[in-house]
Amino acid sequence: MSSLYATEVSLGRLVFGQTDLEDKRRTERLVQTFDQLCRHPGGTLPDKLASPAGLKGFYRFCDCETVTHAKLIESLRAHTLERLTNHEGPVLVLHDATELDYTTLTSLADELGQIGKGTHRGYICQNVLAVDAQTGEVFGLLDQILHRRARVEKKETLEEHRARESRESLLWLKGTQHLPATKQLIDVADQGASTFEFLEHETHSGRRFVIRNSKIRKVYAGHVAEGPKYKLEEYLRSLPELGRFTMDVQAQRDRAARKGGEFAVRGGAVLVLPPHAKWGNHGDQPLPLYGVLVVEVEPPRGQEAIEWMLLTNEPVQTLADAQRVIGWYERRWIIEEYHKGLKTGCGIEDMQFTSTSRLDPAIALLSGVALSLLNLRDMSRQPEAQTRPATTLFAREYVEVLSSWRQGKIRVEFTVREFFYALARLGGHQNRCGDHRPGWLILWRGWMKLQLLVDGYLASQRNKCG
Repeated sequence: MSSLYATEVSLGRLVFGQTDLEDKRRTERLVQTFDQLCRHPGGTLPDKLASPAGLKGFYRFCDCETVTHAKLIESLRAHTLERLTNHEGPVLVLHDATELDYTTLTSLADELGQIGKGTHRGYICQNVLAVDAQTGEVFGLLDQILHRRARVEKKETLEEHRARESRESLLWLKGTQHLPATKQLIDVADQGASTFEFLEHETHSGRRFVIRNSKIRKVYAGHVAEGPKYKLEEYLRSLPELGRFTMDVQAQRDRAARKGGEFAVRGGAVLVLPPHAKWGNHGDQPLPLYGVLVVEVEPPRGQEAIEWMLLTNEPVQTLADAQRVIGWYERRWIIEEYHKGLKTGCGIEDMQFTSTSRLDPAIALLSGVALSLLNLRDMSRQPEAQTRPATTLFAREYVEVLSSWRQGKIRVEFTVREFFYALARLGGHQNRCGDHRPGWLILWRGWMKLQLLVDGYLASQRNKCG
């Protein structure tokens, strides 16, 4: 399995070297800019591209008609799919959306959609991420959709809702349009995707899937329309436990990792009936699926129990079957960390452009940069991490500041592995023998602190020069 990083060919060359922008000089500018952004991902664009010529070149690059969001995402997708050809195990395809807020760009107000409670302007950014089901290593981005939320009449009828191409429930279907029909791929999505329209689409997709249910659904027990009808949740709660197990999990409400919680598991075959009111375009045939109910047995005092109700086309008959499905869903948290990487690590909402035609390709480029940050953990575990200089991945000032903080002196020869563990320590990891390896949240805490230290360091250097 190839690493995201290469020792002889730069990541920019691997990902964007074959991008057709109708001019080889533009492609070369794309490669060089991407590599530079990967080494200095934090701060504003002037921080990332410190050279005035480099910054001006990037703005001119984004201003070209041939440079589009679609073309850059296509290159990111092609690189990801190529990596998957060398991988034999199951691959999770994580689907989720995040809001990108560009309210401060007043000149773009008419080109953007409503976000939040309607007072801000920006995009709903739907991302599709490929992840190793066994290790959690991120292979890359398979798609990204920049959606402008439409203004909808309050009296919109059900028929008008189904016919409207701008409805957000279609983002889940659009995010699968470039995916191969293979059982190797497992689509994983949270509650927003639990429409009957998407469940039906996934059932016929040729892929496996796990979706967290959020609807009141009627089902039959088993895969045959016989006997009484049940509400899905009530039926799953009535089933005997398949067993119990412990796992570390990222709680959704309090955003804190819970260590070693005990979970009771129930599950089995269900025939999911279509809803009476059709909010989406789907048929009337029930779907033969499997339901899994996961409930935290004894949550921490004062906190609600973590509870997941999952629907899947992966057979679930035993505890081992259920744990496999639960493990796939639990890795969905990686895409949440990717969104943190976009916003906190890369400052994707801090860019200043006067048109969306220029902003959109910049979003695509930084979306690729965020992948390199997300893969820092994976890269630290590669054999070459113990000898490879950290300056091959990050700007020199990042290495200088972190090594000085950790060891009391600047060490530009800091290795990737040393950089990783110093970053984890900055985020609160103790590096003790009995500790787990640093997780995503610890790394991002460290990264946010490091960014502040680097900003202060650069400001002090400018003051000295002044």
